[in-house]
Amino acid sequence: MAGAASAPSLLAPSIVRAQSFPARPISLVVPYPAGGPTDAIARFVAQEMSSSIGQNVLVDNRAGASGAVGTRAVAHGAADGYTIIFGNNQTHGNNMFLLKEPGYDAVKDFAPLCGVGAFEHAFVVRNDLPAKTIAELVALAKADPGKLNYGSTGVGSGSHLAMELFMQRTGIKMTHVPFRGAAPLVQEIVGGRIDIANSTLPSVLEQINAGSMRALALASPERNPRAKDIPTLREQGVSNADADSWAAFFAPAATPAPILGQLSKAVMAAIAKPAITESILKLGFTLKVRDPDAFKPYHLQEIATWKQIIADAGVKPE
Repeated sequence: MAGAASAPSLLAPSIVRAQSFPARPISLVVPYPAGGPTDAIARFVAQEMSSSIGQNVLVDNRAGASGAVGTRAVAHGAADGYTIIFGNNQTHGNNMFLLKEPGYDAVKDFAPLCGVGAFEHAFVVRNDLPAKTIAELVALAKADPGKLNYGSTGVGSGSHLAMELFMQRTGIKMTHVPFRGAAPLVQEIVGGRIDIANSTLPSVLEQINAGSMRALALASPERNPRAKDIPTLREQGVSNADADSWAAFFAPAATPAPILGQLSKAVMAAIAKPAITESILKLGFTLKVRDPDAFKPYHLQEIATWKQIIADAGVKPE
């Protein structure tokens, strides 16, 4: 009887927190520099959430260590719902196998709020590179192994591993040049200092359309409606090299369930707003919204898949 009598008092603090949440602004951590497509999507969602929940949702860019700096901070921060993160297959997947000490567990330390979809990868090259097709690029790389360089958004990022997968499938060798996010990578390609990148389509679509870099292929099963003129790798004879980078919102795992539910609903409602949906799609991002129950098995499967690709590529933790 004593135990039964005490049960409501034990549950009361959690219920009270949930009922009064949010009572102050929420920090949405983006573990990359401002200006890239990940940052843009986070800001679209944050703006809409601010209107719907009655508190400001403030984007906090914390770049560094392939996204691990910001992700680690959220993992070890207060689990009260006031700090969440917009992560991806790098921060909440590949870092577990590519960093010797990431400082967090991508599964145990986080609770998913919403899977958003995926960044398709596009092969882009500097305008004066003498290759206009994937076949010509492969021939150029094979003529002088290691001479061509390729940029990525960091060791273990989707752009890095997608290129490792491509090199495996085509038997070529290029030199890796990692950057701290999409914005500096794009600047270097436009400036002609990087030869090629297998970059997320949203991070380069504007530059492709403006003619400041050229796109050779999409590493996806189908063409993107926002970039219909870009052929896929499969169309150009390269199979088993598709690579999409998913993105999702997370909170610390110990966040009370009622608050997780509120946050999840708020994020999904924001994305479902027609204006937000259209803004995200204009970036070239592919929307595929998953609630927490649907995202969890997908998350685990993606981790297993890319863990194997990392092993096959021989990429060592740094």
